[in-house]
Amino acid sequence: MHKKMLAPVFLMILLLQTMNAVESSDFVIQEATIDEIQAAFKQNKLTSKTLVQFYIQQIRKLNPVYKAVIEVNPDAVHQAVKADQERKNKVPKSGVGLHGIPVLIKDNIATKDKMNTTAGSYALLKSVVARDAGVVEKLRDSGAVILGKASMSEWAHYRSTNAPSGWNARAKQAVNPYVATLDPCGSSTGSAISVAANMVSVSLGTETAGSIICPSSANSIVGIKPTVGLTSRAGVIPISQRQDTVGPMCRTVTDAAYVLDAIVGYDKNDAVATRKASKYIPKSGYLKHLKPGGLKGKRLGIMRDYPLFGFGNDTETLNKFEKHFDTLKQNGAILIENLEIKNFIHILILMFNGKDIALAAEFKVALNDYLKELVTSPVRSLADVIAFNNKYADLEKIKEYPQDLFLAAEKTNDALVTPYEQGSGVLAIGGYPGISVPAGYDKNGDPYGICFGGLKGSEPTLIEVAYGFEQATKLRKPPPMP
Repeated sequence: MHKKMLAPVFLMILLLQTMNAVESSDFVIQEATIDEIQAAFKQNKLTSKTLVQFYIQQIRKLNPVYKAVIEVNPDAVHQAVKADQERKNKVPKSGVGLHGIPVLIKDNIATKDKMNTTAGSYALLKSVVARDAGVVEKLRDSGAVILGKASMSEWAHYRSTNAPSGWNARAKQAVNPYVATLDPCGSSTGSAISVAANMVSVSLGTETAGSIICPSSANSIVGIKPTVGLTSRAGVIPISQRQDTVGPMCRTVTDAAYVLDAIVGYDKNDAVATRKASKYIPKSGYLKHLKPGGLKGKRLGIMRDYPLFGFGNDTETLNKFEKHFDTLKQNGAILIENLEIKNFIHILILMFNGKDIALAAEFKVALNDYLKELVTSPVRSLADVIAFNNKYADLEKIKEYPQDLFLAAEKTNDALVTPYEQGSGVLAIGGYPGISVPAGYDKNGDPYGICFGGLKGSEPTLIEVAYGFEQATKLRKPPPMP
């Protein structure tokens, strides 16, 4: 071969080797947990750089189908290389927890970097945030790699009641990876889909009323909706200060506990809520509550007959969940079958009348405050956003919203058990936590979850219950290849 031909051939071979490098390791990245990834790091079977490059390839391959990622962080590989070097130099806190682990951030959570924070809207494209969101700052402190921004329902499903779940102007319609025609549900759709389809290790979502619990159920992942204030909302494009919360969306309860440990705690930029909720954080962290036999002795309230919340008398639903009730009992849980919810009629009224009016008013105030803090932005108020979208809506005046009307269950119960995402509205009104765990797949292959909810600060108990159920069933499976 002529010498002039050797250079291009050599370069081509080198390029192919580089492209295949992420698949040449003995370690299988698909479905790998944080513990497995950290073990591979320590055994020199994997680097954070390789892991990030793998996920970037996955996004390039799958995102045209699933529309789950809005942007990839151009600095992600650099952050991974830094993590690898820190681990090599044995920097304190390196090689544990989220250090070197790629995380996708929902696009309504601010990152002070080269990426946009837009809530899926062109209206906020090229706006400049003042700082990282509080939870992002904590992720960076843990050594996590910010892989990119996850797609979402535009304005957290608050632009229009008619828009389908998972649609936004920037990324278009997100698609459920299990069954393309199935509603991906809620607004944290990209966060759920990307984790389910192995486009990232773990992700962050946000919830006002169902936007973590619902997509977690519909996309067969674990989602934790924390007590309001347990995680900072500073730097999160808001809807309601009463109900907004940020939480983990992962493939296992263990991974979700790792993420929760990293992002909880006081933040001066969300001082009132985070100071109040900090008393609920266990000193030993949440990983300590991943206990074998976590279901033993737990009192679980089963909602059967309440409309829109219970398991009801529907044969299909009962067939899905009766076997799980048996599993809970076989693993030591005590089921409270005739659970009564105080003020249930008032809760229904609030959910279908007062809640929407209250959220509309709170959204205007909270969004205007967020937009005013931006360093630069094409829009500075809700009115600007409405004008941008060429639509207008009058916001109704409301009376003071009653704060203490709600009680989900008697305090003698450790957790409330509901099917799918049906308990999310109840939990939202009280600012209470919930965990969705994969519970199976129906005859069409549609995933569904089971939700464990509790009173404020009950995350340690809920993690024990959710982990116990997960380990007893191990139902989650990855989606089929597109």
